[in-house]
Amino acid sequence: MVLPHSTRPHIPSLILEPPVKSSPALPLYVDLDGTLFPGDSLHESVLLLLRRNPLNLFRLLGWLLQGKLAFKRRVADEALPDASTLPYHASFLDFLRAERANGRRLVLASAADHRIGHDVAQHLGLFEDHIGSKDVNLSGARKLSAIQQHSNGPFAYAGNAAVDLEVWRGSAEAVAVNAPAEVSRRLKELHPQARIFERPSMSLRTLLKAIRLTQWSKNTLVFVPLLASHVTNAHTWLAVFAAFVAFGLCASATYLFNDLLDLPNDRRHAHKRWRPLAAGQLGIGQSLVMAALMLTAGLMLALAVSPALALMLLGYLVITVAYSLHLKSLALLDVLLLAGLYTWRIAAGAVVAQVPLSNWLLAFSLFLFLSLALVKRCAELEELNDTDATRTPGRGYRREDLATLRGMGVSSGFMAVLVLALYIESQNGRALYPQPLWLWALAPLLMAWMMRIWLKVARREMRGEDPIAFALKDRASWITLLAMVVAGVMASQGAS
Repeated sequence: MVLPHSTRPHIPSLILEPPVKSSPALPLYVDLDGTLFPGDSLHESVLLLLRRNPLNLFRLLGWLLQGKLAFKRRVADEALPDASTLPYHASFLDFLRAERANGRRLVLASAADHRIGHDVAQHLGLFEDHIGSKDVNLSGARKLSAIQQHSNGPFAYAGNAAVDLEVWRGSAEAVAVNAPAEVSRRLKELHPQARIFERPSMSLRTLLKAIRLTQWSKNTLVFVPLLASHVTNAHTWLAVFAAFVAFGLCASATYLFNDLLDLPNDRRHAHKRWRPLAAGQLGIGQSLVMAALMLTAGLMLALAVSPALALMLLGYLVITVAYSLHLKSLALLDVLLLAGLYTWRIAAGAVVAQVPLSNWLLAFSLFLFLSLALVKRCAELEELNDTDATRTPGRGYRREDLATLRGMGVSSGFMAVLVLALYIESQNGRALYPQPLWLWALAPLLMAWMMRIWLKVARREMRGEDPIAFALKDRASWITLLAMVVAGVMASQGAS
């Protein structure tokens, strides 16, 4: 019996339609400089050369005359950045890892020397291939041509700069990383669906951290001769304040210079790797511009105060640059120089204020600041216990030097206390202070503070930190300083 059509039971069809397949993701070609790595690998290599020998500057100038490709090749022949320490763009790197896990082909396509691309690709283990500058400078249209030959079909490209717009015009998909606002806008006109990894804005906190504003506290030493001589003239205090600012500006410039030279070591350090330069938050070019501006402003301000201050500031800069280039790697000489630079600030304050510089003050400051310089070196050596290293990077000390340096530092601190005690009983102390007995409170206070600092070093609580920076955040240090100020005021006013 044949059932009417309307009453026939529904029987599922045995002919299945093929499932809809999602098109495979296009191969993604990734730029290195400014994109995967926020900085510039060529700048990194140049810094390595200059750090090795400042006279390499003349070789670099000669190579520049040979053209950009030859310059890149010659620099790479001499120095290559360590791919394992470069600060990569974290969120973009996570994106690449996810894409790789989903089976997407990733290729590193950089205008940097091909050897740098090889090292980065080997280190990250994400890229199946890499292309870079070898026979031609792989930038703009030349990079597009190289990618088209390599891909043999549609591709996606991740870049960051205006020169990458030429590549994006030939790509089927686009990703922008750290791109300036104008580049992102023009990219959106080419690829409305482009994926954008925003450029992090430079915060004021990052800038202040880069110039080490907290280290300006060391420059308050220029006021010590005024306080020691009981000078109250407002004009003199204003001149010394200008000296304080001038020292701060020049010191910040030298900190940037030192951080540039110390980039490889800082990136291997447990804490220094978070400095703005080492972490890639501040570019090498930006740092050089900032350093030049602050240096110029500081020297002009010092010259306006007095030619003598300008000469002292120039001397400070020469010693600091020599320290950054080489002298900091010489054991013991480095800490003696640091102690001398602290004392140099006191001498500069005396020159500006036109007051005699006390030998008592010089001796006290040398012993005190030598102890504090050794605090930092011992704290760095204490950290070696957490690693397999036997030497502090960029310094001339070994793990076995710790006990000797600790003995030197503690004894130097106690010598500073001894000089202070002898001064209190000297004719100078009795002449300047109506009630010198109040000054005796300074000796135990200073001794207790020094003992506490060294105890924290032994307990590994300093963590390689500068003792002055530590004191600024330490409540006990502020209480000690306040008590010492009260004792000094009472002694000078004759209170009983």
